[in-house]
Amino acid sequence: NTFPLGTDDDGNLIVVKPGKYGPYVRRGDDTAGVPEGMAPDELTIEVATALLAAPKSDEPIGEIDGLPVFAKNGRYGPYVQWGTADELPEGMDKPKMSSLFATMTPERVTINDARELLSLPRTLGVDPSDGETILANNGRYGPYVQKGKDYRNLDNEERLLTVTLEEAVDIYSRPKEYRRGRGAQASGPLREFGNDPVSGRPVVAKDGRFGVYVTDGETNASIGKGDRIEEVSESRAFELLAIRRDTVAASGGKPAKKSAAKKVGAKKTGAKKTAAKKAGTKKAAAKKTGAKKAAAKTSGATRTPAP
Repeated sequence: NTFPLGTDDDGNLIVVKPGKYGPYVRRGDDTAGVPEGMAPDELTIEVATALLAAPKSDEPIGEIDGLPVFAKNGRYGPYVQWGTADELPEGMDKPKMSSLFATMTPERVTINDARELLSLPRTLGVDPSDGETILANNGRYGPYVQKGKDYRNLDNEERLLTVTLEEAVDIYSRPKEYRRGRGAQASGPLREFGNDPVSGRPVVAKDGRFGVYVTDGETNASIGKGDRIEEVSESRAFELLAIRRDTVAASGGKPAKKSAAKKVGAKKTGAKKTAAKKAGTKKAAAKKTGAKKAAAKTSGATRTPAP
């Protein structure tokens, strides 16, 4: 179960092998895990060389306040970690982590880069117009500024380190844009609605290739023409996801949740009762018809013929 990828610049063979905790690449005695979710065609000799060159999890790239800082590859990409389970940053119950910018690589990230990344989220200050605190942070969908539950996208990740309170206030002073259509770029969440009562996952509104939609990360439901994202309530977002699940189930996709199945069962029971009622009506009608015939027969039998 060893698959050769090729040789590095020094002529050393690099192979990929399956392991107990996932696939990994090997060059001699040197190994490195393959990030979860990486497609086979993405694992080239160049990528494998970079993985092997990246600092190992037990080799810190430096220290901050006397605690080690590591550069790691994780499920959602490379990140830096400050502290360990045995050496926690002051006031924290777990090591602090922060994703690398798209322009960074684990093998080249410095302790100064890590310090800046770990400073996120940055508190920019208070918006004088409403007294709310504004933050700058990096998320799964890109860089943004946040005020309460209002998120606004930033142009690039480097802006997270330089954006000022005045610039953020100016961003919030302008109407929020909800881009739709094929030309819209991937962006951060437009809104957050809390956890879906069925899946238990956080629900957000996103701007996709075919328009705005709500998702819990498992089910996607488009925002129709009758709904404005600015006015969609939490319950409406959950309802859209429930409708989408039922639609998928009806078309032979993933089975609907139990709550939907119960409703179907209730309808069937009602149908049976209706059928039973109709059957009873027919029997009663038949009984009445028989009674009329019997009465007519009796009447004919007692009639006296004329002399």
